[in-house]
Amino acid sequence: MEKFKNIADKISIQPMTISDLESIFTTLETDFDNFWNYNILKSELENCNSKYWVAKLNNKIVGFAGIIPILDEADITNIVVHKDFRNQKIGSLLLENLISMAHILNIKLINLEVRRSNIPAINLYKKYGFTICGCRKKYYHNSEDAILMQKQII
Repeated sequence: MEKFKNIADKISIQPMTISDLESIFTTLETDFDNFWNYNILKSELENCNSKYWVAKLNNKIVGFAGIIPILDEADITNIVVHKDFRNQKIGSLLLENLISMAHILNIKLINLEVRRSNIPAINLYKKYGFTICGCRKKYYHNSEDAILMQKQII
């Protein structure tokens, strides 16, 4: 895949639809993330409490992210970027969108969990003001810890 110098300027963020999910059906587990399979995402999109967005480049989905508001808090369910488009600020754009949505929804606290080994994601969250607040031992497949992080929304 061709890497653009300012790819973030060419990205549009839009609410995710079932049609969007269908368009990445065959590549979801190989090109994005093998945890977020079609059935899990379809269930999330059909949940009236979940909010999902896609990042598109020339009408091609290059990332997606989700959040579940719960009263005045929200949980980030995922931020996933196509493997060929990582390290190009798309994750930042998706996270900024989630934080903006939290403001609109009067969310006071955003929570998330991330694999201890996912240093790029941890650094991204720290850059946007998330702090580590705990750990779930052997959370992922009974082997890898989950780092719990949160951000106060002002």
